[in-house]
Amino acid sequence: MTDTVITPQHLGDDQLDPITLKAQFQQLLEQQKQDFLANVPVAELVYQRTDYMDALLVRLWHHFGFDQSPLALVAVGGYGRRELHPLSDIDLLLLCQAPLNAYQQQSLSDLLTLLWDLKLEVGHSVRTVEECIDVGLDDLTVATNLQESRLLCGDSQLFEALEARVHHDSFWPSERFYQAKVDEQKARHRRYHDTAYKLEPDLKLSPGSLRDIHTLSWIARRHFGATSLREMSDFGFLTDAEYRELNECQNVLWRIRFALHLELRRYDNRLTFAHQTSVAELLGYRGDGNRAVETMMKDFFRTLGRVGELNKMLLQIFDQVIIDNGRSGEVDVLSDDFQRCGRTIEARKPALFQARPETILDMMLHIADDTSIEAIAAPTLRQLRTARRRLNHFLCQQDDAREKFMALIRHPNALHKAFGLMHRHGVMSAYLPQWSQIVGQMQFDLFHVYTVDEHTIRLLKHMRLFDDEANRERHPICCDVFPRLARRELLLVAAIFHDIGKGRGGDHSEIGAIESHDFCLDHGLSKPEANIVSWLVRNHLLMSVTAQRRDIYDPDVITDFAKEVRDEERLDLLLCLTVADINATNPDLWNSWKRTLIAELYYSTQKALRRGLENPPDVRERIRHNKHLAAAMLRKQGHSPREIEVLWQRFKADYFLRHTHKQIAWHSEHLLHHADDKPLVLVSKKATRGGTEIFVYCQDRPSLFARVVAALDKKNLSVHDAQVMTSKDGHALDTFMVLDQNDDAISIDRHPRIIDGVGKALNETGKITIPKRRSPQKLQHFSVKTQVLFLPTKNGRRTLMELVALDTPGLLARVGAVFARQNVSVHAAKITTIGERAEDFFIVTDLDNQALTSEHQAQLKAALEKALSQAK
Repeated sequence: MTDTVITPQHLGDDQLDPITLKAQFQQLLEQQKQDFLANVPVAELVYQRTDYMDALLVRLWHHFGFDQSPLALVAVGGYGRRELHPLSDIDLLLLCQAPLNAYQQQSLSDLLTLLWDLKLEVGHSVRTVEECIDVGLDDLTVATNLQESRLLCGDSQLFEALEARVHHDSFWPSERFYQAKVDEQKARHRRYHDTAYKLEPDLKLSPGSLRDIHTLSWIARRHFGATSLREMSDFGFLTDAEYRELNECQNVLWRIRFALHLELRRYDNRLTFAHQTSVAELLGYRGDGNRAVETMMKDFFRTLGRVGELNKMLLQIFDQVIIDNGRSGEVDVLSDDFQRCGRTIEARKPALFQARPETILDMMLHIADDTSIEAIAAPTLRQLRTARRRLNHFLCQQDDAREKFMALIRHPNALHKAFGLMHRHGVMSAYLPQWSQIVGQMQFDLFHVYTVDEHTIRLLKHMRLFDDEANRERHPICCDVFPRLARRELLLVAAIFHDIGKGRGGDHSEIGAIESHDFCLDHGLSKPEANIVSWLVRNHLLMSVTAQRRDIYDPDVITDFAKEVRDEERLDLLLCLTVADINATNPDLWNSWKRTLIAELYYSTQKALRRGLENPPDVRERIRHNKHLAAAMLRKQGHSPREIEVLWQRFKADYFLRHTHKQIAWHSEHLLHHADDKPLVLVSKKATRGGTEIFVYCQDRPSLFARVVAALDKKNLSVHDAQVMTSKDGHALDTFMVLDQNDDAISIDRHPRIIDGVGKALNETGKITIPKRRSPQKLQHFSVKTQVLFLPTKNGRRTLMELVALDTPGLLARVGAVFARQNVSVHAAKITTIGERAEDFFIVTDLDNQALTSEHQAQLKAALEKALSQAK
């Protein structure tokens, strides 16, 4: 550490100005940054910064004449704990005996103004002792801050009077304080989805973060008077090893937070994608690509896991001491090795797990048997932690452990709590070597919210919802399919392995398929069963990709998908895996649009499998069926068969194939009353497939698709599906499925404005205008290479094009404009957004309705790449 001590103590009164003090603050920051890079212990830097702030405030106290007043300046909160990072708040309490006079008020204003001029985040309050107690009794945060108060300067007797009141039993009795802090922590954890493993975590507030350590300290301070982690161990509630571990974890979190604050200009504790690379560099992590960040984040997430485990264990001990006064709950013997005590499970023998490690899985089977068990008792958890560290092999290498693991996989209640506790307490890592590699494994995109391990556990937990009728509205098909699965264990093994190959290079699906196959054979499953699990892992994205990025109304697409699936058992297993996977990726990802797409693909494939793949669907029969039902609806509305027939003679067979009878009747009802020389725009009043359907009818022209999507973009609507076709007499019959900015169907009150906006766009003849909007800040740190791929087709009459690009605002409108300039007609579009990536699928032709030539494809590709690169 640098020998030079930077301090404001030697500054003269004429140097206590913003310019001089800013320069000194900058000098301190630069010195601390150099010391940080030289691996000076972060605690020394944190305390050094606190000491500097203490000295500055003492100097300003005298400078502004407070030393002549019966006042006390008190540090509270994190500053009271002496935990100042470069951007930490400075929380101050000005303790007084009576309201401040005019001179004191002006002096305080001058002092605070100076601190604010220094760009310090200063929080302050002015209160008497009595006011502090009154406010603290009503406000848990104030009570906690007062508990950590520290006198900086001024009237010591006034401060001592406050201390006496704050530490008196009548001010937040320890039982009430304990319960309030536990409830506060639970609420905070819920805000972060009860997981430490989010890809952009909060260093201070996420589960397992610094706040969990603070919570332990606050409770210990209130009940035992322990003012530090060291003192907590002196009281016997922390072993020396646990004290060292908590202290080590705190130092890891402090180093990351200190590095983050060195990078930021404004206070923040979120370790976002934008700052992970620079923070990793400051911390000395190295590696190609994302390797440095991956390594840092794995260390970070494992630290959060350790803190979270210690936090829950110690809170359980505090609960027994503070709430139960050492009394235990009712004991129920479960076996020779385990008993239930209240809502926890306990080992009945010391060092049980060290002597027989496979009994760890026996404990999990008991948890599956008894849904009233919510946690592992603290002494047993201590035993488990010790045994985990001393294991010299993975549990899956033991025959008896493998039998117990498969018994758990087959247990009807395994998804209730067992796997969640196994992950939280390191049992999955102790059992399966591959699992230990994905703990804390980052996923560098905006699609995923969680690390690989947390995502997988959430996938398993989500499957449990399929067994509950209360979730039928959200998951109607899965609530039918999941309960009737004959070999549910195959699905659970596939779920465990579906992403286990991530972070190791290569195709994670292929890696997982191979390893899951070996796992199945090692665990007593038959070779056919192993083949099904391996197939599920290899193809776990197949259903999602097909539903969202392919034309599922094309019989050939259904046939190809059915050939991949082969039988209904695989279809059912893949359905449940797909839906759980989507829901576990991001809580906001699943919507009625995706549910409808998956459902339509499932039922279409089920029909194909039951009909037999050797018996393809009769397209002409489907067209006749749709016409018959639509005509019946129209006749009920008073239209004659003749006028219906005259209208429909203008439409090609493809129109009746790709629309439902209800759509056909809806379109026809309006077209029968519409003058052909004007455009017609319809907006469905009811949600269709989870979105809103917009139907456009007008004289066809090359720029039509571009003009419509540009008009929809101006209304902040996203197109998810488009069917573009032309009548025999040259009129466009285009259908767009759109969602609003919240991924919901459009509210009825917006329909007139949308109809007006699209109608005006259809009448325009000039250059297509695309509104310029800034990309969301979250996209600015991602780069997606634009890719244009042309896929082979069976009949060769049309061209299939896949586009991958950064999902910037107005993307589809720009793509449409390029199509118009390149004389390309769009016949269908599937628009899919996966985090920061747009993965769109188009069926296109030239203006003569022919597939694009190789030369035309090359021109289109170059034009798209140029247009989309300029828009970034």
